[in-house]
Amino acid sequence: MRIEMTGVFVNDPIEAHEFYTKTLGFKEIMFVPDANLAIVASPEEPEGTSLLLEPKGTEFARVYQKELYESGLPSIVFSVDDIATEYERLKKLGVKFSMDPTKQDFGVQAVFDDTCGNHIMLVELNEGSWGSSSSENE
Repeated sequence: MRIEMTGVFVNDPIEAHEFYTKTLGFKEIMFVPDANLAIVASPEEPEGTSLLLEPKGTEFARVYQKELYESGLPSIVFSVDDIATEYERLKKLGVKFSMDPTKQDFGVQAVFDDTCGNHIMLVELNEGSWGSSSSENE
């Protein structure tokens, strides 16, 4: 079993599509603005897990996203190979970080605002850390 798609609530899928594709560099998988449908994927793994930029269509979704954002917790985590380079690239594009790259036991993390109602965590994982593709479980 593998994760095919996951979603993140956004204020506006059309605006989120713009940010995720133009600023973050994600690849468009499906974009139907009239249906508020935007699906993107990592440029490094375009055939991997897709991300549904999901509109906040219910009261639950609106409250959940608002509370998560106000608490400062990230809605999703993206990993990068070189966080310093990615941090500088995004800063030059005007991305606002609430946490600059900070060393952790598992590697380095930073947190930015996706302009769509979410905090996003970037991580550069140490070899063998959780989620690290270089660790083997066999």
